[in-house]
Amino acid sequence: MRSGAGSGRRARQDGAPRRRRRFALPRRAVSQILLTQLAIAAGVTALATGLFLAPLGAQLDDQAMRRALAIAQSAAADPALAQGLLATPPTPDSPVQAAAERIRRATGAEYVVVLDLHGIRRSHPSPDRIGRHVSTDPADVLAGREVMEIDEGTLGRSARGKVPLLAADGELVGAVSVGIEYDSVRDRLLGAVPGLLVHAGAALAAGALAAWLISRRIHRQTRDLAFSDIAGLLAEREAMLHSIREGVVALDRHGRIRLVNDEAARLLGLEPGAPGAAGRPLDDVLGSGRTTDVLAGRVTGRDLLTVQGPRVLVANRMPTEDGGAVATLRDRTELERLGRELDSTRGLIDALRAQDHEHANRLHTLLGLLELGLYDEAVEFVTEVAGVHRTTAEQVTEKVHDPLLAALLVGKGTVAAERGVALRLTPATSLPDRLVDPGGLVTVLGNLVDNALDAAAGSPEPVVEVELRTEDPHTVVLRVRDSGPGVPADRREEIFTEGWSTKQPHAHRERGLGLALVRRLVERQGGSARVGAPAAGGAEFLVVLPEALR
Repeated sequence: MRSGAGSGRRARQDGAPRRRRRFALPRRAVSQILLTQLAIAAGVTALATGLFLAPLGAQLDDQAMRRALAIAQSAAADPALAQGLLATPPTPDSPVQAAAERIRRATGAEYVVVLDLHGIRRSHPSPDRIGRHVSTDPADVLAGREVMEIDEGTLGRSARGKVPLLAADGELVGAVSVGIEYDSVRDRLLGAVPGLLVHAGAALAAGALAAWLISRRIHRQTRDLAFSDIAGLLAEREAMLHSIREGVVALDRHGRIRLVNDEAARLLGLEPGAPGAAGRPLDDVLGSGRTTDVLAGRVTGRDLLTVQGPRVLVANRMPTEDGGAVATLRDRTELERLGRELDSTRGLIDALRAQDHEHANRLHTLLGLLELGLYDEAVEFVTEVAGVHRTTAEQVTEKVHDPLLAALLVGKGTVAAERGVALRLTPATSLPDRLVDPGGLVTVLGNLVDNALDAAAGSPEPVVEVELRTEDPHTVVLRVRDSGPGVPADRREEIFTEGWSTKQPHAHRERGLGLALVRRLVERQGGSARVGAPAAGGAEFLVVLPEALR
């Protein structure tokens, strides 16, 4: 039974089509790189060997031909050879044959042939060939030209040198042809090959060792992944980086940008895709400022706030093993705006609470006057209270014609009164209703007044003074002065940087963004913002907007 089962299995295997085994490269990146480098090293070694042998052969040919020519020139310079050619017939025992053979044996040449003007040999290593016509065309040398060549003759392939033979009076009487056996040239070339192969083998071994060392390094760096795996990881990384709604900026160890995804380009105000940013220093792309310092790691911490253009960003930075870093950016502009609106709402609630308390007191006063029957005093009290509020609103609207700014100042006046601070407009205040960006100016003025109220609240005579005026048809000048402690001269630029604040941290958001936003908004409109110290004490903020009016 077992034998039959085995026969059946063998029959099925024999009947099934056999799969051909195909040669396949290894999947591991290290193995592929090693094989490729070995192939390249072997190819370069073979190419270098061939390139060396080719000119070596040509060089040996040239040396052989020049040696043959030099021997022929030496023989032709002997005047006895020309005299013997003219005086004796072409015989094996002639003085020409004797002189030629003596030169041949002395120089090791293959042959020294002397021929007359008719191309008849007067000497030859084989005496039976004397008196016969030469086997190659002697026209060039008999025309008075020296000849170097490698050619086939009666004695086989040889390197030849041919020189005209001149008599004592300079008359051409024949020629001398000297041949160097070509086998000697080939033997020299083949003799150089073993040494060349030794050097080539050593170079190949060094290349193989270098390839192995590089492959080991790549093995550690790629973690033994296949090329297909690496390509897949890169594709997934690109898709992930450009699809997430969080900005990512990658830097190398020298602070140059490696990568900026689409969201980071949008948040940083760069062109879509950030073309040309890769490979450039971060300072050149973004310029100097807190954002650059945070991304470069010069400012450390977690969830660092920074202002880039009109946006408030939260940045985190993580170093990488190669000395670079990856920074992430989140847009917190809307959260910051909502936080400030919440602050404004809380301030309004506090103001309303204060007004409610004040109105309750006034109503109680009015009720008491009425119960006492002091009707005239009651009428006078009501008239005075209503007139004060109406006068304050009218004073603001007379000087500031933009409704948003006027409403802001009236509301801030109520908050200031509740905090015990006098908020007043200077006599020079006059602003027309033709602002280009009233919302931006509301943000600037609101932040400056809030800071001024905070600074003046603890002073002996708390006061905040606001001035809004025009200097030319398009320029708006905003000045806010407070009676607070002022700003030291060495910190007047520092207060406009993100994160700087003298106040306690807020419950729901960080401090130190108001003045930074003020300067960014002002500079975005081509203006300037600075702080000084007036003669009366405190601090004075001056904002100039050159193109704020239509």
